[in-house]
Amino acid sequence: MSAVVVACCQIALRVAEVEANRACAVAAIEDAAARGARVVVLPELVNSGYVFADRDEAAALAEPLDGPTVTAWAALARAHGLVVVGGVCERADGGTLRNTAVLVDRDGLRAAYRKAHLWDREVLAFAPGAEPPPVVATAAGRIGLVVCYDLEFPEWVRLPALAGAELLCAPVNWPRAARPPEGERPGEVVRVQAAASSNRMWIAACDRVRAERGVSWLGASVIVDPDGFPAAGPASEDDEELLLATCDLALARDKAIGERNDVLADRRPELYGSVAAHG
Repeated sequence: MSAVVVACCQIALRVAEVEANRACAVAAIEDAAARGARVVVLPELVNSGYVFADRDEAAALAEPLDGPTVTAWAALARAHGLVVVGGVCERADGGTLRNTAVLVDRDGLRAAYRKAHLWDREVLAFAPGAEPPPVVATAAGRIGLVVCYDLEFPEWVRLPALAGAELLCAPVNWPRAARPPEGERPGEVVRVQAAASSNRMWIAACDRVRAERGVSWLGASVIVDPDGFPAAGPASEDDEELLLATCDLALARDKAIGERNDVLADRRPELYGSVAAHG
C-alpha cells in the first residue's frame, strides 16, 4: 500500500536533560502509533537538546548509535510496526561528535545520516558529514533523510529525489527569528514547500518548541505533499503538537507536471556544472 499515515512529533526538549528527553520522545512515538501512524518523525538532537555550553558538554551528552536512545526507538518500531526517524547527538568512532539522523524500523537501525551543513555554533561541537542523504526502502515506502539546515541547499535535497525518495524526513531545530508578516508562513516552511514541489516528493519536517538557554524555537512542523501544499500543519509556534497526515507516497513516483514536462527528466545538468564547481 502506498498510502501511509505520517506523524511529526513536535515536542519540548531540554538541553542536558537526557532521561526526560528520551521519555518525552518515547511517549510521543507511542501516541503517534496509537493514532495510526506508520512513519514517525522526531526533531533534531532529541537526546541531548541543542544549546550546548561548549563541546565538552555536547560530548558528555552524546551516545553511540547502539546507546539507549536509538535502542528504545528500535524497540518501539519493532513492537508497533513503525518507521521512526529522529535526531541524536552521536558519539562516533574516535570520540568524534556528529549531529545525526537515524532511521529505524522493525529490523532495527537501517540508516544513520550525519548532517553535512552545520549551522552557526554547531561547528564548534560537531564534525560535518560527507556522505549524501541515504534513501531506505522500508515497508512504508522509500524514505530519505536530511537534517535541518540541509534543507536550505537545493542541490542536497535533489540528491534523495534522484535516488528515488518518496518521502524526505527532516528532523529540525529551527531557531525563531523575526516573525513573518501577518498572513505569511515562516521562511523555513516556505522552503520546505518549495523543495517538495520542485522535486515532487513528500517532505516531513519536525521541529521542537519552547525556549532553551535564551533560544526560542519556531515550531511550525509541517508535512508537505508533492505539489508543495501542506497536508498537515504548519503546527503551533509555541506548543507541543502531533501532526498526522495520510500520505499517498505513490504520488512521488510521478515526476510529471503536465503532458510535456517532468521535474527530473527536464533537467539539463550539463548546463549546471558551474553551480557545483563555484566556491
